Amino acid sequence: MRIYPAFFRLVFSGMDPERAHRIGFTLIRTAARTPAGPVMRRLMSPSPKLRTRAFGIDFPSPFGLAAGFDKEGSGILALTNLGFGHVEVGTVTAQAQPGNPKPRLFRLVQDRAVINRMGFNNDGAAKVAPRLASARAALARTSGVGRPVIGVNIGKTKKVDLADAVEDYLLSARELAPQADYLVVNVSSPNTPGLRLLQDIESLRPLLTRVREAADESAGRHVPLLVKIAPDLSDADIDDVADLALSLQLDGVIATNTTVTRENLVTDPETVTACGVGGLSGAPLKQRSLDVLRRLRNRLGADGPAIVSVGGVETASDVKERLDAGATLVQGYTAFLYEGPFWAARINRSLARSR
Repeated sequence: MRIYPAFFRLVFSGMDPERAHRIGFTLIRTAARTPAGPVMRRLMSPSPKLRTRAFGIDFPSPFGLAAGFDKEGSGILALTNLGFGHVEVGTVTAQAQPGNPKPRLFRLVQDRAVINRMGFNNDGAAKVAPRLASARAALARTSGVGRPVIGVNIGKTKKVDLADAVEDYLLSARELAPQADYLVVNVSSPNTPGLRLLQDIESLRPLLTRVREAADESAGRHVPLLVKIAPDLSDADIDDVADLALSLQLDGVIATNTTVTRENLVTDPETVTACGVGGLSGAPLKQRSLDVLRRLRNRLGADGPAIVSVGGVETASDVKERLDAGATLVQGYTAFLYEGPFWAARINRSLARSR
């Protein structure tokens, strides 16, 4: 199972990263439609010892796939076959959009990192919703008690003015909440102009309040609501977000998104500069993400809202460290590109041995 890193170096490392992602994701989805699909599901299913309860939902494992890999809900079942306890779809916007001009995805292999400025490329909420419904039905038939969880991450349509952002989010919430196990308001991507301004508490409070109302009304039930924040917030801003989460009784906070900084890199600075603007993810983000997690948990309290920790997670030890630091769930993404399709199952097996 450890042959994938060598395969990556030989096949994918010299390929355009976005093309490599498309090919790899297609192979994962294709395998799920063959007789190998059910076999993979049985072999990679997380141990019952890993079942975790968060915001009223039972997760088969505390480890899941962060938003960004499956932007449009086209491979949920295939990805859960690989052992992820949950798959967070998105970021989805109310209107379909192509994203930013290519090239927009860059690997920093020496750093096990990625720079992206994808720009929320997706088919739009109305087209994603039926895919979510289909995936939920398929998972209910195949997984029973240990059904993997589907999260949906929503963001602002790029061409919508910031003044109209709330109504734009509401369109997505109403369309997607009925098919989501939980909903995430993404106000922290650096690749949509002005988006991070919505992290200001005066903007964030009405946005989250209205999205929650719209989601619950549309779904006819309470849909757990989380907010995803940037690692670049100051400590005071992190405290403000935590206080807001407590005040609004949010179900959780996802920490963290990608960073606009270029710290802790070993890649040649000229190579990094040539990649241009965008969010950095992967191993260099590990320490900051962990620091934000600890600060949030301290502010929220041991019994406060859930924290989903993401950023620089590569190994089962990383996952355990986040859980020990107060995370309820942990997500990964960038290491998936470097470690391959057996990554989640490997982490789950190691976690189960430590329980």
